[in-house]
Amino acid sequence: MIGDVLTTSILFEALKAEHPDAELHYVINSHTFPVVENNPFIDQFLFITPEIEDSKSKFLTFLKAIKKEKYDAVIDVYSKFSSNLITKFSGAKIKISKKKWYTSHYYTHTFIEAKTPKTNAGLAVENRLQMLQPLCEIIPQRIKPKVYLKPQEIENAKLLLTRSKINLEQPLYMISVLGSGDNKTYPLSHMADIIDAIVEETNGQILFNYIPKQAHEAKTVYNFCKAETKQHIYFDVFGKSLREFLAITHHCTALIGNEGGAVNMAKALDVPTFTIFSPWILKEAWSMFEDNKKNVSVHLKDFQPDLFIDKKTKVLKSNQKSLYEQLSPHYFMDQLIVFLNNNISSIS
Repeated sequence: MIGDVLTTSILFEALKAEHPDAELHYVINSHTFPVVENNPFIDQFLFITPEIEDSKSKFLTFLKAIKKEKYDAVIDVYSKFSSNLITKFSGAKIKISKKKWYTSHYYTHTFIEAKTPKTNAGLAVENRLQMLQPLCEIIPQRIKPKVYLKPQEIENAKLLLTRSKINLEQPLYMISVLGSGDNKTYPLSHMADIIDAIVEETNGQILFNYIPKQAHEAKTVYNFCKAETKQHIYFDVFGKSLREFLAITHHCTALIGNEGGAVNMAKALDVPTFTIFSPWILKEAWSMFEDNKKNVSVHLKDFQPDLFIDKKTKVLKSNQKSLYEQLSPHYFMDQLIVFLNNNISSIS
């Protein structure tokens, strides 16, 4: 959700560019707010809380509040049952979404999602931007999501790092050691091999991106690392909140690891990324703004394309564990080393 919310925020910047006096509201899940907090192009947020999700009566109250706003236009990026209802209650004359078998009943404009990207922005960006066609005459081909940190947040993170004996004049790498779920998490022993290589190549300092309930899995990665690598890992230094993670990442040389929200946030902070995709995730959709230098990604399909011929996502997802194991670090170690050397100059 975090990656979706952050990526969709590009629509607001594009809309404001052509309609500077428009009032723009964003309906999001409440826990995703930190990635779009302080966004100057969004006038108001409407939050779907866990309580609203779990209660039909509270969701109905939320829908009634939507109805009172009397919207002129709605862009529904998800086109799921709940967002269909939100769109219906909005009363908007212009209702935009992706093309599905049922969407003609709800929406005035629908769009078929492209399967092949036209630019290095990636399909996640391109398919969202096409939804602006009923509202904008000029649609940018590419526009990057951005995270807006306050100067005090950046300074507080700097103090946290320096007080933790981290030298900001030396390479500092944020490692996305875990994905959002097991089926998006690179095998832990493989991840440890990558961290060993990073330290050996750069003599860099290592931070782990994890939350307290993931401490056991993160510690497993740590334990797989070589003894000399462990001396470079600051295991107990991590963001206690999403905003703190963002501010810490702002000071990092690069973020390396599992595809997901952390990668999208790093890109929105203009921090270099090296991304490892789960075998069942479509790389073309989320390999945003890649140039094989500042932003690089790898997928098992890059190295063993025959494994993916005529395979549907459902089949790949059910076999993700064995497929992931086949994505040995040796396949892309040279790419990683080149990436590290290219971005060593980006030290904050």
